[in-house]
Amino acid sequence: MLTCQNLTITHRGDGRVLVRDFSFTPRRGEHVAVIGEEGNGKSTLVRLMHDPALIEDYADWEGIVSKGSGADRSATAYLPQEPEPALAHLPVWEYLGTTEADDVGAMAALADSLSIDPGVCWSDRAIGTFSGGEQMKIRLMRLLAAAPDVLLLDEPSNDLDLGALVWLEEWIAARPETVIYISHDEVLLENTADCVIHLEQVMRKTEPRWTVSRTGYRAYAEQRQWMIDRAAAQAKNDRTAFEKKMERYRHIYERVHHEQNAISRQNPSGGRLLKKKMHTVKAMEHRFERERENLTKKIDAEEQVMIDFAPVKVPAGKVILDLDLPELCSPDGRVLQRDIRMTVTGGEKWVITGPNGCGKTTLMREIAARLLPRRDIRAAYMPQDYAEQLDRDADPVTYLRTALGDWSEPTAVKIRTWLGSIKFTHAEMSHPIAMLSGGQRAKLCFMEMILRGADVLLLDEPTRNLSPMTAPVIRRIVGDFTGTVIAVSHDRKFIADVAENELTMERTKN
Repeated sequence: MLTCQNLTITHRGDGRVLVRDFSFTPRRGEHVAVIGEEGNGKSTLVRLMHDPALIEDYADWEGIVSKGSGADRSATAYLPQEPEPALAHLPVWEYLGTTEADDVGAMAALADSLSIDPGVCWSDRAIGTFSGGEQMKIRLMRLLAAAPDVLLLDEPSNDLDLGALVWLEEWIAARPETVIYISHDEVLLENTADCVIHLEQVMRKTEPRWTVSRTGYRAYAEQRQWMIDRAAAQAKNDRTAFEKKMERYRHIYERVHHEQNAISRQNPSGGRLLKKKMHTVKAMEHRFERERENLTKKIDAEEQVMIDFAPVKVPAGKVILDLDLPELCSPDGRVLQRDIRMTVTGGEKWVITGPNGCGKTTLMREIAARLLPRRDIRAAYMPQDYAEQLDRDADPVTYLRTALGDWSEPTAVKIRTWLGSIKFTHAEMSHPIAMLSGGQRAKLCFMEMILRGADVLLLDEPTRNLSPMTAPVIRRIVGDFTGTVIAVSHDRKFIADVAENELTMERTKN
């Protein structure tokens, strides 16, 4: 049985404690969602559960991770967040041949359980040429061939289209094994988790806190918010009542103090009486100070903040994009789509959807190439691969100063303030962007678009790396944005909350 006892994990780069004194034993067959903000140690914790060697180059840890012994020993299988680059060139049969599948029948049964054509298992096609959803299923087949009883999955929903997401939901919900997984997809979490591990960084990201709740994700999120709201309301009521007491106390103190100053020297007994009265008033003050310390306090919870876009005005009748594309081709010349027509006017919000491999990102790059050079609009582009835009070697402050073309010290101070407002620590502001989590890079892209004063946003999978706590904030600011939005998304909540118009793409048969 997999067991964690008193785990403390420290990031070696900045000395930050990611997890402190964490203990957890999953129940057999339990489906456990690990949630938390970007950079809070979710992936590190899951890797440690599988194999401590996976974190030894960047983190130190103490405590116990045990998989049991004998008949109770757990066999774990780990799916990393990204496909293994070194294996992308392998043909499927060789990739799966490294597993311990007993025979052809067993492999075919595995393929059937994952809704894969068994014939693919013996294909010469390279792993890296399959779509995100297809690669995910082949990677899961390799894991399941080892017959684990605990599956550890790091962001299995990344890069999946809507159809593959629905399949993954149903697959996780039906698994007889214990499944411990990280996901940013709120709908998937709501439909699959029966236990939640929440990793937080509170007290201005100086103190880690963890919560284990053996309930569904939606129930946990609602209960947590209810507790935060109740504590905040009680704290406000307590503060109001306390201030009324303090106001009465100040009136008493001022009256006694005035009487002390005004008393006649010919009335020493009256002076002694007032002195005794002032002693009582001072005792009242000390009692109130002790009471102040015991007032209900707001729960110190990780709150997600993002600076809102400044109001912009794009005339409703202004044509932002008038696209009439006979063919959309991939870089290698394959036809991905035919006859794409799309007219976008000022203030509209469009979302482009479709299965993996149909050309959504290629279309977004085409749209960006047309809109970014225009002078009559201020278009900003957030690519799916942040490396297309962000300088991985620069720190966030230097990157934003370069992007804005302003190297004055007052601007540097403002940038640090802005980054602090979106929960970057001082250390993270100084780290190379390559060391930041995917979610932190996404926030940095949003910050740049906000600072540039963009009135047209081109967003390719804007919420794919954002936690379930951050994604609602991003959905709100994009939904409230008064300019034009063209986005690619598989995020069902983003589509529901933001899209006013939808362009649905399908795979083209060449």
